[in-house]
Amino acid sequence: MANEKPVKLEIDGKFFEFLVTKGTEDEKSFDISNLRSQTGYITMDNGYANTSSCTSKVTFLDGEKGILRYRGIPIEELAEKASFLEVSFLLIYGYLPTYKELEIFKKNITQHTLLREDLVKLYDGFPRTAHPMAVLSSIVCAMSTFYQDSLSITDPAQVNLSITRLLAKLPTIAAFSYKTSIGQPKIYPKNLLDYCSNFLHMMFATPAEEYPVPKEVSEALNLLLILHADHEQNCSTSTVRLVGSSGANLFAAISGGICALWGPLHGGANQAVMEMLEEIHQGGGDVKKYVEMAKDKNSKFKLMGFGHRVYKNFDPRASIIKKACDKVLESLHVHNPLLDIAKQLEAVALKDSYFIEKKLYPNVDFYSGIIYSALNIPVNMFTVMFALGRLPGWIAHWKEMNDSSTTKIGRPRQIYTGPTLTHYTPWDQRVVSDQQQILSHSPDNALGVRFKKAA
Repeated sequence: MANEKPVKLEIDGKFFEFLVTKGTEDEKSFDISNLRSQTGYITMDNGYANTSSCTSKVTFLDGEKGILRYRGIPIEELAEKASFLEVSFLLIYGYLPTYKELEIFKKNITQHTLLREDLVKLYDGFPRTAHPMAVLSSIVCAMSTFYQDSLSITDPAQVNLSITRLLAKLPTIAAFSYKTSIGQPKIYPKNLLDYCSNFLHMMFATPAEEYPVPKEVSEALNLLLILHADHEQNCSTSTVRLVGSSGANLFAAISGGICALWGPLHGGANQAVMEMLEEIHQGGGDVKKYVEMAKDKNSKFKLMGFGHRVYKNFDPRASIIKKACDKVLESLHVHNPLLDIAKQLEAVALKDSYFIEKKLYPNVDFYSGIIYSALNIPVNMFTVMFALGRLPGWIAHWKEMNDSSTTKIGRPRQIYTGPTLTHYTPWDQRVVSDQQQILSHSPDNALGVRFKKAA
């Protein structure tokens, strides 16, 4: 990171200088850490779209050029040549492991796939209708009570133990949450299987019947996990950093990231894609009709899985996953009306001038939803699959933040727009607002609170 000439800012006739830094990929910023103390002003950046919260060596993303690199290595190369655990090592420790290092890394993870039985009992406390993401985040947070021997954020040995435990146990936690939701017995890990095959076996085997994992299914999952492994300072990664900046342990920080990922605007996007396809199917399957509805500003219908907030031309991951999607559907001979609708939508989006001009291309969420459906992953598990893939990225950013000597607790500013100084009013002199009118007539108003109606 190189220093440039400082930038000058004029406020109320006075000039102030702020240091400018440039990253290794020529990204420029000026440091406003002292802006408020020098000028009395702060900046407003809704959604932090123009604010760098940190410097990072983990992932480089250029949305205009469609570039994504983990530790400098193009995503295209990693998707073609690497395994998910190899990519995990790269993200977390900063370099590609030697053969021996990778074997040790995999062996350590394999030895930690089991959950403590007293932790497994927690599953009995969740209703079967509980969303798997709620269960996932709860169990991960609970790990901080069951594995107290690795909660230190400064002891390298304990940090590495927590990292290993999370990578090893999250697939088990995820599969157990699925089995609980469908009322089937939990299937314990088989350490003779590779990482992806082990997860799939826990998902789909039963005590009465083994599940031989098809090679093409395991390879497809490996690819999806790699493509989701990190994506710079997105909502969930920023959440992990923010929670971790307080000194919280790794389990707590990852649990926070899982909750942030749950939202439909983030990790839930691929679930929203399948729900959209179901809506089109239930509506008669007329793709052209729904495409026209999506173009109509007065219509409430939205096409999910098209375009991207960061990528302005194309998503490099989507190009990779499209090929894998075609391969999986062909090899598995999948016949699903929703997938037929998806292929029709894809064809329209790649040719229709409206989509081309607005750069609304099918994104990674569109194709990943199709593949997960083809692999028989239920829709409510889609976001869980995203969490499995994003885990090494979250860990890498948490570790990078804790290893940095410049880390401060995250504490954004705000511009207050509420009432000015207002004095307390006794309850019998208060005027009822519209919301209070609703509250006073609510059956939940068990305290019998009385309100004075406005004159």
